[in-house]
Amino acid sequence: MFSWRSIQRQNFTDWKKLFVFLELDPLSIQKIDTNPRFTLNLPMRLANKIKKNSLDDPILRQFLPLIEEKFTATGFSPDPVKDETFRKTSKLLHKYKGRALLVATSACAMHCRFCFRKNFDYDTQNKSFEDELRAIRNDPSLSEILLSGGDPLSLDNKFLQGLLEELGKIPHVKRIRFHTRFPIGIPERIDEEFLDILSSIPKQIVFMLHVNHPLELDDEVLRVLKNIQKRGIPILQQSVLLKGINDNEKTQQELSEKLIDNGIVPCYIHQLDKVEGSAHFEVEEKKGISLAEHLRTILPGYGVPKYVKEIAGDPAKRPITELTSYS
Repeated sequence: MFSWRSIQRQNFTDWKKLFVFLELDPLSIQKIDTNPRFTLNLPMRLANKIKKNSLDDPILRQFLPLIEEKFTATGFSPDPVKDETFRKTSKLLHKYKGRALLVATSACAMHCRFCFRKNFDYDTQNKSFEDELRAIRNDPSLSEILLSGGDPLSLDNKFLQGLLEELGKIPHVKRIRFHTRFPIGIPERIDEEFLDILSSIPKQIVFMLHVNHPLELDDEVLRVLKNIQKRGIPILQQSVLLKGINDNEKTQQELSEKLIDNGIVPCYIHQLDKVEGSAHFEVEEKKGISLAEHLRTILPGYGVPKYVKEIAGDPAKRPITELTSYS
């Protein structure tokens, strides 16, 4: 029987197979980390968008492990946002006032090479959320719960429904926010059963979609996102500023315009979290400020994402507007 799981099994997890599929020049092997700590995981749908024989393709660079990941860099660490510091239970993080993040799963639809949580000590033994739900019930200050991971859409519908229903019973929880990249690689995940589950939950559902490049948004992806919106669910978007991928005016403008043309609100451009092995993706804040200013001058106000960085211990994401304030 057809399922999104069967599509997920087509993901590239073997660099040799991907190498052949993309018709890469043999010299490119010298630039690939053939035994990475963080495994390759690239959906076929995204692989089909990649330009053949080009390591500079903006989609490929996000997912292909390169030997540059082995280089050490000052200021880069395994846990740059100090997730462990804010861990209230094995799967609940409480950083900001009024909201907490539930690490729903360790599984993802894809493995982004710059993922700040690739070293996270996931609790994969305990499959229940009893401790997390108890902690949320006992904290009336929490009005919003973020479902993250991994990617919460990696969970099966039945399991996800049970979790959402339990959250839906907690009076002080008003909003449930999905943080996901799944629809970009496997849009089939947004099936009718899942949409019906969302509609059955008596809370405001919000989607925060992670998109870094306009090529990630094709007609099929936008169609399934529209199906979510039709259920009265707003979709916001966040991206990471990445060297050689989206650190130019044309790409940033095209991405924001494509989002707002489809009713998706550009919310954040994140300065790279300095997780070890990702220094080759870092863009200078000076350039990021210039890009943000360019978007501000050409887009309507609702289409301009905030340029921000996360600093462990701060009460919110910190806007980046002046270099002197964020050195």
